[in-house]
Amino acid sequence: MSGGIGVLLVNLGTPDAPTPEAVRRYLAEFLSDRRVVTLPRFLWLPILYGIVLRTRPAKSAHAYAQVWTDKGSPLAAITAAQADSLRARLGEDATVVHAMRYGNPSIASGLSALREAGCERVLIVPLYPQYSGATNASAADKVAEALDAMRWQPELRTVPPYYADPAYIDALARDLTAQLAALPFAPEVLLLSFHGLPQRVVRLGDPYQDHCLATARLLEAALARPDLRIVTTFQSRFGAGKWLEPATDLVLADEGQRGTRRLAIAAPGFAADCLETLEELAIRGREQFQAAGGEQFAVLSCLNAGEAGMDMLEALVRRGLDTIPILKSEQDFEERP
Repeated sequence: MSGGIGVLLVNLGTPDAPTPEAVRRYLAEFLSDRRVVTLPRFLWLPILYGIVLRTRPAKSAHAYAQVWTDKGSPLAAITAAQADSLRARLGEDATVVHAMRYGNPSIASGLSALREAGCERVLIVPLYPQYSGATNASAADKVAEALDAMRWQPELRTVPPYYADPAYIDALARDLTAQLAALPFAPEVLLLSFHGLPQRVVRLGDPYQDHCLATARLLEAALARPDLRIVTTFQSRFGAGKWLEPATDLVLADEGQRGTRRLAIAAPGFAADCLETLEELAIRGREQFQAAGGEQFAVLSCLNAGEAGMDMLEALVRRGLDTIPILKSEQDFEERP
């Protein structure tokens, strides 16, 4: 039906398979993005094609293989489940599809699906709570690129970063409180691990670090757990440059060496569990903590498609839909005096 409203959920992306070939294709697209790697092209591209894409795909494929499921990558499966749940919650209010900034399903295919469904207005929902040029702005770039190749041009709205939104903080607090209560041990420390970013990008004006720290402060206050020492860290360093600190892997080792024996870790900046949470934190993080003397260790799940997370996502989307004016039908115009 023409005149409809579409909702496009956008997450980062994933390889199509846990193989070096698929990972190489994914990394080539991801690391070619000027929003992700800001070095001059003449410096970066020889490194990317001459070194990174020759050495990293096999290692990353091994990591993906450890967390791959019968539904594909966890990120792909969970994002699809979030779209399914949101579709059921919104009913006839909107058509919901999901897409990945890198890989499949592509943003172009998602927009095409909304066009075919008769949508004339589209709400873009980047699943990145904290803004960064490497995520939110890159997704906006790809939406613009896809629409540039289409004659169809819908009216667009975008859900803004929600790093301090009460609905987001409440969802995190509800979900993490329940997960902490279900653990078989009482953690001494709770790490809040956010994806890292080069310090150079922050110095250039990217607000990502401030957004992460704001989320951490608000979440700590909402959790109201004086029995827990809460520490904010940044993970997933890549390359030789300086990244945001403190680094998650170094803090895990330091906590073990300092005598912390029971530790839990959450990743509030990720909308869905993925390689960074299920392999980097849950597998390698456990090894790092226990090798340094730690004992009991738990990685708490992301909001995923659970009730708290979907309540939040529905609230954000419905708020976004409220900003889209209702189009009059042809009949309304025909009935005008």
